[in-house]
Amino acid sequence: MDQKIINLFDEYTHKPLKREVFLAKLSKLAGGTAAALAILPMLEGNYAMANQVSVQDADLLMEDVSYPSKNCIMKGYLVQPKSSKGKLGAVLVIHENRGLTPHIKDVTRRIAKAGYIALGIDALSPFGGTPANEDEGRALFAKLDAVQNLENIKSGLDYLRGLKNSNKKTGVVGFCWGGGMVNSMAVMDPELTAAVAYYGRQAEVADVPKIKAKLMLQYAGLDERINAGIPAFEEALKANKKDYQLFVYEGAQHAFNNDSSPARYNAEVAKLAWTRTMGLFEQTLK
Repeated sequence: MDQKIINLFDEYTHKPLKREVFLAKLSKLAGGTAAALAILPMLEGNYAMANQVSVQDADLLMEDVSYPSKNCIMKGYLVQPKSSKGKLGAVLVIHENRGLTPHIKDVTRRIAKAGYIALGIDALSPFGGTPANEDEGRALFAKLDAVQNLENIKSGLDYLRGLKNSNKKTGVVGFCWGGGMVNSMAVMDPELTAAVAYYGRQAEVADVPKIKAKLMLQYAGLDERINAGIPAFEEALKANKKDYQLFVYEGAQHAFNNDSSPARYNAEVAKLAWTRTMGLFEQTLK
């Protein structure tokens, strides 16, 4: 797909553009309305086509949960192995700027399938939770109070540590907006064990000394917007002798892990990045 179209979709989902403006620009790039409408499903994706772990998986316990933050009642999607020996490490999953979508729920199931307690957090809980309409969901992110949002996300880590079958070792993985929140949690939570940020905004350089967790930073080679922050962040990580791994996957698009979005999903890169993610959790959370 033309990179200009990919870049336009990135602008639409992150600026964001109004949908009618996006569609008008897409029609111009695609060569007409009919062509634009044919391309649109490849950009926006199909959740039904991308479930890697079934919602009927017999090995997993899945439930919608609520728990308190100091600001509101938080909602989440908790998934655990049905049978396990001893206590388990726990992973908080932080979504993209669309909310707790079916794709992120599937990612949460994948982590539980690997033997961890997994919580897909809903950062839009202050507004009642993620709406079905993704445009409405994206608009709500601009209304989140920045300080309260961080407190709300950290409450998910506290919730996981408080579960009876938790071994108190916690990891966090996030994508896009959630990747930025992963870096913020690494700064904010000294108890965090491991943090994996997929194509997410970097933490402030001045905050790097606060990081205690092992970091894994996964970037898409074509993601110029996010990648602009890599050099200063990595320099600060090195200067402060932080334990980190950084990978840039050349030729990959932002959101390369999202298999519900065919235009940007990269199966080979996603598999490699996921293997590395699970390797870090295996090393740190067992």
